[in-house]
Amino acid sequence: MVVEFYTRKKCPLCEKGKLLLVELQKQWDFTIEEKDIDTSDEWTEKYGLMIPVVVLDGEEVQYGQLDKMFIIEALTEKNTPFIS
Repeated sequence: MVVEFYTRKKCPLCEKGKLLLVELQKQWDFTIEEKDIDTSDEWTEKYGLMIPVVVLDGEEVQYGQLDKMFIIEALTEKNTPFIS
């Protein structure tokens, strides 16, 4: 499973969100594909006020202040393998 993580440089919420995703990787089998919205006009227009944004299987799961339990629920719904 790939988690797309839309972010930008010098974004405190993005840094906090990335740490949360890295923490969840210890228990869930997924890779993080980090995408800097400043490298694409389309991404900047779409996500400029929402970052960070977490996307699973093409579905925007959460944005802004990320909630650990909410993301865990989304990973569970997507049947992401849990590492025991």
